[in-house]
Amino acid sequence: FGANTMVHRSQLTVLLCLLFAGAALAAETRPNIILLMGDDHGWEETGYNGHPHVKTPVLDEMAAKAFRFDRFYAAHPSCSPTRASFLTGRHPNRMGTFAPGWSFRPEEITIAQVLGKAGYRCGHFGKWHVGAVKKESPVSPGAMGFHEWVSHDNFFELNPSLSRNGGPPEVFKGESSDVVISEALRFIDGAKQADKPFLTVVWFGSPHEPYSGLPGDLALYDDLPAKYTKKVSLTSNETGGPTTRPQGEVLRERYAEITAMDRAIGRLRKHLASQQLRDNTLLFYCGDNGTSADGALGTPHRGVKSQVYEGGILVPGLIEWPVRIPQPRVSTVRASTSDLLPTICSLAGQPLPNRPLDGVDLTAALDGRLTERPNPLFFWEYNTARFAGAKPQPYLAPELQKGTTPLVKLMGGKATRDFTNFRHPAITDADYLGPRAIIDGRFKLVIHEQKNGHVRRELFDLTADPAENTNLIGQQTPLADRLQTKLRDWQQSVLTSLTGADYRTKN
Repeated sequence: FGANTMVHRSQLTVLLCLLFAGAALAAETRPNIILLMGDDHGWEETGYNGHPHVKTPVLDEMAAKAFRFDRFYAAHPSCSPTRASFLTGRHPNRMGTFAPGWSFRPEEITIAQVLGKAGYRCGHFGKWHVGAVKKESPVSPGAMGFHEWVSHDNFFELNPSLSRNGGPPEVFKGESSDVVISEALRFIDGAKQADKPFLTVVWFGSPHEPYSGLPGDLALYDDLPAKYTKKVSLTSNETGGPTTRPQGEVLRERYAEITAMDRAIGRLRKHLASQQLRDNTLLFYCGDNGTSADGALGTPHRGVKSQVYEGGILVPGLIEWPVRIPQPRVSTVRASTSDLLPTICSLAGQPLPNRPLDGVDLTAALDGRLTERPNPLFFWEYNTARFAGAKPQPYLAPELQKGTTPLVKLMGGKATRDFTNFRHPAITDADYLGPRAIIDGRFKLVIHEQKNGHVRRELFDLTADPAENTNLIGQQTPLADRLQTKLRDWQQSVLTSLTGADYRTKN
């Protein structure tokens, strides 16, 4: 009996050693993750996608040497909702993040919370815009899983005012993209010194209007004022109110911001290389919605920011991860910001949150095994006019939703931004309204309610007609009907989440 016990103990010791060794190896091979996002940076505003003017040499190099999604979508055509999807893997309407300035909810589960449990150090830098960044906010970066943050409630320009870890705003001198990258590098170096894998989320304030740029960046685009003379509407840097200016002047400043952001990304890449971190760091870049109307040139896609046409939702999508993606690859899989959480859960070996997700795991796309999205993409701008005349209960105390970090653009005379979210009343037919779309394979159905009460349906073959010029609804009505049914069924699931039902399920 004693000999058998010794054998069993020896076998158990070997097994435990193997398990601990495997766990240590897994920890060593887990990638660091850096997720970057531009503000109002549309698909076409990159050199690699053929833009006639804008200079993005760093993004162009990533597109040429790493992994490029040619069909990457923001989950929503405006900023706060897309950011909610980015963090949670869920459509923003599930959590009442209907439009810019609508917060998400503290019961949501973010990428940072998932990776924090896996031993990652998590930091957020730059625009937040899914709630107040102050320490006492229940939806601040800190409350939602980030160990450190240097963040702004909304967007920012040169010499931004940012809040460090929820404290009072401080002015950070410099070009804004360079400022937030500097803070990200400080965080990355600290995580490395502590021998911790890191999640670093950098949400730039560029190129959102109002625009400003450094003299050297502006000089690159001195020829544009003479080429584009029509007037466009935007915010005045001088007054904080609305103004109109010739588009060429606006584009000169907008593109200067994009070029400065591109350069800051290059600085980040060089730092990773110098610290021997680049090979096993997944570096991702996308935009949060399509190009804003003041900066749009009208090609090659229909629509702009705030519209569910391709020009409002298609954005750059790039991944650099040398150890996993050693050779250039281009994917035509339709992907979305909602896919980030399930993909990162897979890469980190973490379970998915136990609630409805709209994103899918894209790891198989990285090596070409996934060539077509397994389920549809859905887009929906909730019709917030549904609340007109109603008095829904705030989800969070209004005092907790007040922002602190100032910005140039005034709203209601204020230089800061407050947020809102409601406990949703009983679901009615009005809750299904608002511009919406479904992309299933090559076909896209777009639905709008018109002022006369009629519903306009448009069906496009995105493979043959990526510019959405030809409405096929008359030729393929049965297909449109099937897509509309899928869209309605999905909306029903979203509205169930909106009532808070998902939070009553144990996670």
